[in-house]
Amino acid sequence: MKKEDCFYLGKIVKKYSFKGELLAKLDTDEPDLYDSLDAVFIDLRGNLVPFFIEACQLHKSDLLRLKLEDVNSEADADALMKTELYLPLDLLPKLEGDKFYFHEVIGFSVKDKNFGDVGILKGINDSTSQALFEIDREGIEILIPMNDHFIDRVDRKNKTIIVDTPEGLMDLYLTE
Repeated sequence: MKKEDCFYLGKIVKKYSFKGELLAKLDTDEPDLYDSLDAVFIDLRGNLVPFFIEACQLHKSDLLRLKLEDVNSEADADALMKTELYLPLDLLPKLEGDKFYFHEVIGFSVKDKNFGDVGILKGINDSTSQALFEIDREGIEILIPMNDHFIDRVDRKNKTIIVDTPEGLMDLYLTE
C-alpha cells in the first residue's frame, strides 16, 4: 500500500497498559466512525505496514485505544510510539455538497464570481490559523482563505471550485 492511496488517520501518542495497548490521537471530526476497525497501516520508517486490530474503542473523545495483534509488551508498544496511522482512501466517508477532503480538490480549477478564472489549485496550506487555497495562475501563486463565506460551491463533476472573494483580493496578487 502506498501513502498516496491512503489518508492520514492519526498518530500514536501514548501507551495505555503494560500489555502493549496504545492510544492514538485521531485527526477527524467524527472519531466514532473509526471505533470498529479491523486493521490499520502504520508508517514505519517510510513504509506502510499493516497491523491487525484485536480490539479498539474510543477513549476520552478523540483518542482511540488500540490493541494490535503481535504487540504484547511495553517494548513492542515503545517501538510504535509517535508513528502515524493510515487507512485506504476508499474507507473515507463520502462527502456531499460543498464539503470536501483536501486531497480530492487538488487540481481543480478555481473561478471567482467577479474576477473569473483564477487558476489551478495546487495545494492547501493548513499550517496557518486560517487554511489557504494555494492556486497557480501562470506561475503566480495566489492564496485565498478557505472561508465558508468565500466558497460559493464545489462542482465535482466539472472539477471546479467557485469562490466569491472580497473586492480587491485578486488585485493584491496581479498588480505590478
